[in-house]
Amino acid sequence: MKIFVTGATGFIGTALVTELVEAGHQVRGMARSDAGAEQLRQAGVEVHRGDLNDLDTLRAGASGMDAVIHLAFNHDDMSKFAQSGEAEQRAIEALGASLGPGKVLVATSGTGLAKGEPGHVRTEQDPSQEGFPRNPEAAAKAVSERGVNVAVVRLPQVHDTRKQGLVTWMVQTAREKGLSAYVGDGSNRWAAAPREDVAHLYRLAVEQTGPGLTIYHAVQEEGVTLREIAEALAQGLNVPLRSISPENAGAHFGWIGHFAAVDMPASSAWTQQKLGWKPTGRGLIADLKDMDFHQQ
Repeated sequence: MKIFVTGATGFIGTALVTELVEAGHQVRGMARSDAGAEQLRQAGVEVHRGDLNDLDTLRAGASGMDAVIHLAFNHDDMSKFAQSGEAEQRAIEALGASLGPGKVLVATSGTGLAKGEPGHVRTEQDPSQEGFPRNPEAAAKAVSERGVNVAVVRLPQVHDTRKQGLVTWMVQTAREKGLSAYVGDGSNRWAAAPREDVAHLYRLAVEQTGPGLTIYHAVQEEGVTLREIAEALAQGLNVPLRSISPENAGAHFGWIGHFAAVDMPASSAWTQQKLGWKPTGRGLIADLKDMDFHQQ
């Protein structure tokens, strides 16, 4: 397949383009910088210079492709999360408009964006939250209604020993404030999965997704408690461990304060059965324990 990948030089994208090339696919990757372009060339990937906010370059990148995998999201300034969410929806619409019926679009969402009351393990059948600033699934659904085969991969905390999704911001906060915190008793859970396994899931999704809209969960661990995560950070950074009240979560954690108090476990049982995906990597806490905090 000829596959265009946005976010090709990012955390997951770097592993994904290698996976796709090794599987025999012809890959075109988007790069914003000269360094990113050289990185893609070294990986055997065709370089497409472009930017997430330049819809014309997105359309050009998708033109003539059998499939598009959209990974890019603007994390540069999380105080503008709502604007980044709107840009993401526009990008999905533009990429989808460049694909004809029967072609494949794989978009990216999050397990935390699925509806779920505390204690509910989110599944692929759960709808996305309404009214949340980020809703890529709505744009993906609209693309599927045009005859494009659309997959949405919901990500948990994707990790290795360098980055770990939202946990990365917890590390920064713990370092800046000199303590590692969790909310309440810390029993709320976040789902997680290793980066290499997630990259493999994207490949399976682009190869196997059929007509309509299909949602997959890239989950290995259904739920790691925030207390376990905070304990690992306290040990790695050699800072005190402390519980904070839900009322103080926003003041302490900033923009991730809402998530720090949310119980959002998720299952991938259906995804594993559907795609034959069997994650085998190490768990989140194991990666945190092997992380070199002095180089972060």
